[in-house]
Amino acid sequence: MKLASPLLRPVLGFVAGALALFALTVSPPPAHAQGISFIRDTEAERVLRGWLDPILIASGLNPQAVHLHIVNDPSLNAFVAEGQNMFLHTGLLMTLETPSQIMGVMAHETGHMADGHLVRMSAGMRAATVPLLVSMAVGIGAIMAGAGDAGSAILMGGQQIAERTFLSFTRTQEAAADQAGMRYLTAIRRSGIGMVQVFKRFQDQEILSDRRADPFAQSHPASGDRIASLQNLVDSSPYRDLRDSPEDQYALDMMRAKLRGYIERPEISLRRYPTSDTSKPARYARAMAYFRQPDMTKALAEMEGLLKDEPNNPYFLEMYGQIKVEMGRVDEGIIPYQQAVRELPDAPLIRVALGAAMIGTENPKYHEEAIKELEIALAQEPDNAFAWYELAQAYGRKGMKAKAELATAERYFAVGAYASAVQFAGRAQRQLPPASTDWQRAADILAIAQVQARNQKER
Repeated sequence: MKLASPLLRPVLGFVAGALALFALTVSPPPAHAQGISFIRDTEAERVLRGWLDPILIASGLNPQAVHLHIVNDPSLNAFVAEGQNMFLHTGLLMTLETPSQIMGVMAHETGHMADGHLVRMSAGMRAATVPLLVSMAVGIGAIMAGAGDAGSAILMGGQQIAERTFLSFTRTQEAAADQAGMRYLTAIRRSGIGMVQVFKRFQDQEILSDRRADPFAQSHPASGDRIASLQNLVDSSPYRDLRDSPEDQYALDMMRAKLRGYIERPEISLRRYPTSDTSKPARYARAMAYFRQPDMTKALAEMEGLLKDEPNNPYFLEMYGQIKVEMGRVDEGIIPYQQAVRELPDAPLIRVALGAAMIGTENPKYHEEAIKELEIALAQEPDNAFAWYELAQAYGRKGMKAKAELATAERYFAVGAYASAVQFAGRAQRQLPPASTDWQRAADILAIAQVQARNQKER
């Protein structure tokens, strides 16, 4: 046994690593467990949802049940996870050049969700695990019998068979998602050429990196085969020559400019969008870059120029209000925020920004209106933790202690801090009228959060 230990330890470590790789490939852990950084922006979310929701409807999924997340990550990536969650990286959104390309990616990811691939993936894992476990039993037996080299070879061979079995399963799912995505695009009268263009980009990257990988050792179909299959589907579509509308292209150009101005280092954005470029996307990107420097005077000037062109654009108004607030001119910032809310009454993020600005003035005349705006926003988006935080502040300033405690409980509940949610919900319930709506909500939080808090301790 002592002689076998030095051989056994590294081999078992390798096998454990392979199993961990399978787990990550199958289903990404929840976002909070990965430390994923998200971006929330009304403009980007509404543009993307405008393209995604028709695809979801074509697939038979309920758009209200599918959550779209923008991940602040420079890689060209998108994925879906349990609970009908779709994640798009900012790297993807800032790199792809046409709406049809982004729609192609979203249609592909919808194919994974609609066909239940995340659920079926567990079956693929089980199939891949069988040869791995058999090889472990035989290989460990050989090592313990003194045949260390032979045992190690058996373990390695079993791992390779398991890996190929699993990757074959995922390649099948990727091809199925491609075909499903093309069906959805055809159903909503969109060309699938964008999806082909995305995979051609991947193929170009493979050529540039001089990668000559075994196509059977990849989780996705080989790009050449994939493109040929997709091109046949595009060619047979009655919408193959349909191009993106100028309105869709403009929306994407503005969204990309805004994201670049916000995410990239200001000096990079300002080189990408020099002052000689007087287009709206360039001015938008420069406003964001100046905002981040920070050079609020220049940011304000760019936004004022944009508002002359589009005085009722809610996204311009929102940004203009934010700049004013950051400059300390909060009362002036409230006015464009209010106009933005009038233009876009179903945008909770803008209402939250308005409510926060009102609270930030510390002027009692705004407290009632701030509460109203935040309550409307939370009716539209109940899990907005920042909105609950601001509402708790507003309630506190109005002397509404019990409601402030309940809002704080809601905030902790929304972020999964269940022990704190229990603490504040208990405080709120003791102060609220028994059997009232708020009292009952505190009771609900207590009942759910207590169970969740226990589960967190047991992990």
